Amino acid sequence: MAKQEYPRPQFVRKEWLCLNGTWEFSFDDDNLAAAQHWERDSHRLDRTIEVPFCFESRLSGIQDPSVHDHIFYKRKFRVPDDWRGRRILLHFGAVDYQCRVFVNEMLCAEHTGGSTGFDVDITDCLREGEQSLAVAVCDPAHDETIPRGKQFWEDESAGIWYTRTSGIWQTVWLEPVSEAHISHVKFTPDIDRDMVVLEAEISDWKPDTCLEAEIRFQEELICRDRYLLNNKKVFRRDIHLSEDHIFYNCSAHGRSRCWSPENPALYDVTLRLYCGGQLTDEADSYFGMRKIHTQNGITYLNNSPYYFKLVLDQGYWPDGILTAPSDEDFITDIRLMKEMGFNGCRKHQKVEDPRFLYHADRMGFLVWGEMAAACLFTDGGVATYAKEWFEIIKRDYNHPCIVAWVPFNESWSVPNIAVDRRQQEQSLGMYHLLKCLDPTRLVISNDGWEMTKSDICAIHNYGHGSSSEPEKQAFFARTLKDRQLLLSSVSSGKSLYAQGFSYQGEPILITECGGISYCSDRPECWGYTKAQSEEDYLKQYAHVIDSILSSDLVYGFCYTQLSDVEQETNGLLTYDRKPKCDPARIREINSMFRHNTVTG
Repeated sequence: MAKQEYPRPQFVRKEWLCLNGTWEFSFDDDNLAAAQHWERDSHRLDRTIEVPFCFESRLSGIQDPSVHDHIFYKRKFRVPDDWRGRRILLHFGAVDYQCRVFVNEMLCAEHTGGSTGFDVDITDCLREGEQSLAVAVCDPAHDETIPRGKQFWEDESAGIWYTRTSGIWQTVWLEPVSEAHISHVKFTPDIDRDMVVLEAEISDWKPDTCLEAEIRFQEELICRDRYLLNNKKVFRRDIHLSEDHIFYNCSAHGRSRCWSPENPALYDVTLRLYCGGQLTDEADSYFGMRKIHTQNGITYLNNSPYYFKLVLDQGYWPDGILTAPSDEDFITDIRLMKEMGFNGCRKHQKVEDPRFLYHADRMGFLVWGEMAAACLFTDGGVATYAKEWFEIIKRDYNHPCIVAWVPFNESWSVPNIAVDRRQQEQSLGMYHLLKCLDPTRLVISNDGWEMTKSDICAIHNYGHGSSSEPEKQAFFARTLKDRQLLLSSVSSGKSLYAQGFSYQGEPILITECGGISYCSDRPECWGYTKAQSEEDYLKQYAHVIDSILSSDLVYGFCYTQLSDVEQETNGLLTYDRKPKCDPARIREINSMFRHNTVTG
């Protein structure tokens, strides 16, 4: 069955039409679609595909992992009769990598970037009766200059590289809107002043345009105010959430309204747009009152010291690859991570579906957001990278679960950053760009090693050794308790800081560690170390985590990784999400020592 969940949970309108399901499909290996006008109604494609699953996946109905750089989609649809007289928006959740969209044979949109979505007003392309939709996609498998993350450029995955995701991989959908509607909304929480900053963009402005905001907390009406808008592009209002302005700083009742993994408190919002006294748009949203910052080498959540216990989550599934088979799969992953005692995850080399972020908001789970990286540094790549980050932050800004952005990982996209000033400047530029676009979150760049400016000293260290390497294990534990040794450590032959940069007192976190492979029935399995039995696996895991939790220098960790992915078998879960041991045993290890100055 096609995925039918509402695709934009942070901004919900009642009327919408899902276009997932069976589409016509063809490989265009000779790149003939443009010359032969495959978008025309008269041209028929030679197979079908289940959208939004990529053709490489089993759930697409095709399951072909070989390279096909050019592909083509088509389908018919009808606009509901009661949508007449309104503008019709066509939305794509994500298409990897470049696409051209045709409605009734007319080119109506072009988009580059496989991480986030886009929309287009197709009203003027519509005709009476049945409509035709066509999408031409180019996803060059061997181009190492485009962001690809963990997608391998060869037919068969190997090592830490996995099967590609080409083409449409998130929901396609329609919605009707009035000429005057809310085009974007942004919530910025400020727990220190007990208020939220509401910003909105309106598509069409007239002198009598008003925006009404109704805010509720657990069914209690906090406020319902209507504001006269004097500009269609920029509307901003500071909304105080308590009369005494002390909710978050003092009172116990107030603290319960701050969002955290332990208390995922959310405010529900209904926004209504009025023009000439008539309601022209209504949408539901939500926000969380949450603050993340660092001070004196410690991370703080809602002004209290907080210890990150993260797990690396790559967001791959055996049947859907980068697309979760169902909404329940997101819930299952978060539930299992929480059951194992983790308070968050680092989404690795992938911008995750908004449905995952929605469930993380509701269930209480921290997320570090990361984008797929290119392999090479190029002039064009600098511009492409920045453009995609603009789109990521605009889409995901309102999710309280996200507490950090990771623009670079292990020098991917900037392979010579250690000594190349241009690549160092890109790292600095992205740090400051993200801080400008979103000053409410931490920015970690370059995660792992060869860092420039970063809010976290993020160290990758897999040198913990297996049970048969006691000297290596002892050195790992000693390193974590010796600041000079820890900051001079070298991983994969890389120094912690790029030339000309050094540690400036940021909180130190071990943001990749573990990677213990335990897989009894796959001789080709891969990991950083291997366990011979479940007890050996737990013993190695306990050594890694205990060494980190016992350190007064380290204020958090990210264990590699949540689940196996294809041939990489160092997950706490199998690829199909079966725990390799009792989650309670992992939770016990994660909780066996509480840092003497940090909670969480």
